[in-house]
Amino acid sequence: MLENEALNTDNAPLRNIYRFGEDAEIALSTHGLRVFYGDNEALSEGDLEFERYKITSLIGASGSGKSTFLRSLNRMNDNIATVKGQIMYRGIDINSKEVDVYEMRRHIGMVFQRPNPFAKSIRDNITFALKQRGMRDKAKLEEIVETSLKQAALWDQVKDDLGKSALALSGGQQQRLVIARAIAMKPDILLLDEPASALDPISTSQIEDTLLELKEKYTIVIVTHNMQQAARISDYTAFFHLGKAIEYDETRKIFTRPKVKLTNDYISGNFG
Repeated sequence: MLENEALNTDNAPLRNIYRFGEDAEIALSTHGLRVFYGDNEALSEGDLEFERYKITSLIGASGSGKSTFLRSLNRMNDNIATVKGQIMYRGIDINSKEVDVYEMRRHIGMVFQRPNPFAKSIRDNITFALKQRGMRDKAKLEEIVETSLKQAALWDQVKDDLGKSALALSGGQQQRLVIARAIAMKPDILLLDEPASALDPISTSQIEDTLLELKEKYTIVIVTHNMQQAARISDYTAFFHLGKAIEYDETRKIFTRPKVKLTNDYISGNFG
C-alpha cells in the first residue's frame, strides 16, 4: 500500500469527484444515477466519468453501493431494481427503454465474482455467443478463439486442449476463460465485479497482469475489496460509502492524499 499523508480534517470536503478536462476521451459517464430496490434507495449519488483505455477501481465496504453501481452500467439491475438517471455511452443514454439491452451488452461486457464458464468445451465457451449471432465461418471463429485466449493470457495453457471441458480448468483459468469469452464479442468496455476474490494469490496476480495488458484495447471498471489490488492496477479509484460516490480521483492521490475524511478513514482501516 502506498504511504498515506496526513489529512487536514478541518478543511476536508464531504465529497470530491474528479472531472476530466475537455481533451480526455470519456468512454462512459453517469448523470443523476439513482438505484432503488423497492422503496430502499441503494444508490443516490453516483455521477462519474470513465476515461477510455484506463482502469478504474470501485472500492468501499460491503453494502456501500459499488456493485450496484457497476451492475447498472450494463443494465444488469433490470427487473431487480429501479434505475433512474442517465448512463451515457457514445452519446446514447443506455438506460433508456428504447435501447436494445442485448446489443448494448456486446459493447459493455461483464465478468462476475465467481467464474461461470458454460458446461461446454473451452472452444465452445468462446464461440457460443458468436454462433448464436449467426457467425458460421469456421476459420473466423478459430481466429477469434485464438485471439481472445491470447488476450486473456490463457492460450499457451489450453491451445492443445480446446475440446476439453471448461469445467476441468482451475479457478484462475476459468476466470481468464470468462474474460476471453467476454472480449470475443469485441466490447469497448469491460466491467468486472471482484473477479479475483475467489482465487489464490498466484491466480490473482495472473488476472491483474491480464487486465493491465487488456487496458491497451479496453476501458476497464473493476469492483474490488482488495485495496492493494486497486493501488497496483488502477489509474483511477472511486470510493463508495452508504450508496454514494464519496471520492473519485487518480489512484495515487486516493491512497496518498485523499481529500475526504471518510476516504482517509477507510483506506487507513478505521472501518470497512
